[in-house]
Amino acid sequence: MMLHAMSGLWRGCLVLLVALAIWQAVVSLTGVPRFILPGPTLVAQALWDNAALIWENALWSAGNLSLGLAVGIFLGVETALLLALSRRARWLLRPMLVVAQAVPVFALAPVITLWLGYGMPSKIVTIALVTYFPIASALFDRLMALPPGLADLSRLSGAGRWRETLLLRLPYAVPGLLSGLRLAVVYGPLAVLIGEWVGSSQGLGHLMLMANGRGQTALMFAALIVLACLSLCLWVTVEVLSRWSSKRLSYA
Repeated sequence: MMLHAMSGLWRGCLVLLVALAIWQAVVSLTGVPRFILPGPTLVAQALWDNAALIWENALWSAGNLSLGLAVGIFLGVETALLLALSRRARWLLRPMLVVAQAVPVFALAPVITLWLGYGMPSKIVTIALVTYFPIASALFDRLMALPPGLADLSRLSGAGRWRETLLLRLPYAVPGLLSGLRLAVVYGPLAVLIGEWVGSSQGLGHLMLMANGRGQTALMFAALIVLACLSLCLWVTVEVLSRWSSKRLSYA
């Protein structure tokens, strides 16, 4: 596993170097103005010169993202379990979830900001809404896809719905939860960006807007790269959890 992780790290570094080389080649060969596309060295310089400012705003965005993800994961898991346990809940809530998914959450960001203000609550609600649906949907689908053999074993042992869900369906549904988490950690940083663009006085999205208005394109790219790194760290965390859980379940 360690060798596989090191191999993935080396491949990632190689891809990054190739991307930087292509970026620099495009800037050098086309002569594109700096205010449209700054080179990697200018972005790195902006990142160094504004490290304290970027760090302060990155902490704000990371705090919003962490709390929003926590709320979205909690509500998604609770909803999936409720739907799996109750036919009445499936009859009442499933159509509501389908309709709610048809409404773009990003289109609701201005309304959420209007209701909750420009502070942290509106950002947390926006992120939670974006991450809630993929987690609830993926986990519920997996909970309801118990193999016939395990379902027969549950009936023969006389297990009730609660015991069957907690002891059989939930462990079997872990890959579905992780699949939903993979989507959530991709959509989450985008939700942070949208929420801070709509209205905020802090965060990487706010910093990008301010840099764009002042013509500081290199600073805008630097903030975007930091946000991308934050998203990558979340994705790697989910991948580590996925490998760990698959190993544990394979030996269980």
